Amino acid sequence: MMTNPWVKDFPQLNSGMCYLDTAATSLKPLSVIETLDHYYHDLSANIHRGMYHAAVETTQLYEETRETIARFIGAETEEIIFTRGTTSGLNMVAFSYGLAHLKPGDEIIVSELEHHSSFLPWQEVAKRTGAVLRFVTLNEEGRITVEAFQETLSEKTKVVALTYVSNVMGFITPLKEIVSLAHDTDAIVVVDAAQAIQHIEIDVSDLDCDFLAFSGHKMLGPTGIGILYGKQNLLQSMEPFEFGGDMNEDVEKGQSTWKTAPQKFEAGTMPIASVLGLKTAVEYLQSIGLKQISEHIEKVHRYAIAQLSQIDEVTIYNKTSETGIISFNLSDVPAHDAITFFAEQDVALRAGQHCAKLICDWLGIHSCLRASVYLYNTYKDVDRLVEAVKQAVKYFKELGF
Repeated sequence: MMTNPWVKDFPQLNSGMCYLDTAATSLKPLSVIETLDHYYHDLSANIHRGMYHAAVETTQLYEETRETIARFIGAETEEIIFTRGTTSGLNMVAFSYGLAHLKPGDEIIVSELEHHSSFLPWQEVAKRTGAVLRFVTLNEEGRITVEAFQETLSEKTKVVALTYVSNVMGFITPLKEIVSLAHDTDAIVVVDAAQAIQHIEIDVSDLDCDFLAFSGHKMLGPTGIGILYGKQNLLQSMEPFEFGGDMNEDVEKGQSTWKTAPQKFEAGTMPIASVLGLKTAVEYLQSIGLKQISEHIEKVHRYAIAQLSQIDEVTIYNKTSETGIISFNLSDVPAHDAITFFAEQDVALRAGQHCAKLICDWLGIHSCLRASVYLYNTYKDVDRLVEAVKQAVKYFKELGF
């Protein structure tokens, strides 16, 4: 038996659901829910404008979140931009920085492990600027290696855009070495940390990446809020991505000027409640410690791999995942057919290409099932998954699959 002191903090589990879809979005602890309730019930004010008590308190809490996030990832407060999520942050870098700095013949290094949000913006920028996309060759296991990156890197490389953790394979990219090599050619490094921030202790100063983006909803926080970290000199050199309220310094009929970063990138009314909830989520993670969370995930993941590997009809594509992601298929059963069976068993998985078609192509599959474990999962959840898999195998065999 495995005792889990954190399960009680997640009211979503009271329904009896077996939740194995954290890679899509995490559950939210009660403390985060209470923070959202406090904002809407007691404050419900805008930021940076009003002088009345609720507005002042809201602004203070909003900026305290920025300070909390900065400390959490080892950044300066001015280097933290609130976005609506990882996708928004990565697009901001591609179109605000990329379009302004790339020219025909410049090279952008990406990989087949990328989530579409880390790949498509640079594909579009390459099309508009004449830059060239180059792919790091994955090893036989499907990992990015330093050696393969070195072979791809050239004097023409200007941007490196890579995932820290693949959302299909769960592998951790050796980014520190890659960042150092990229900087030797004066290339910038843009990191998709959506699947890393909830597992790995990230210090952007030590990592030395130029930009890093992640989402609140994958790290126990609310939806609709993300973070873009950028080095101060790069952020100050970039033009705003959106224009409107509260990002301007002065507005004239002929020409206007902008505030400095991060304010010039936060136009209009921001997702204030979600910002405040993100601070609480970070504090919850810190109260446990990412190291302890990772140790727990490793135990549950190892148990799951051992149990699923005993089922002949199951193909697992990433048995050595370091972050609790298990991508698999049932023999001769399309993932989208299989997922309906699991849904009826109240086992929450994900089926599809996971917004990462390139790695599915690399694996030679159309799509797959994905289970992902986190701190609120136990061996009991794995047992339910394994039993559901066995029943699914029997069910689809009887149907002639």
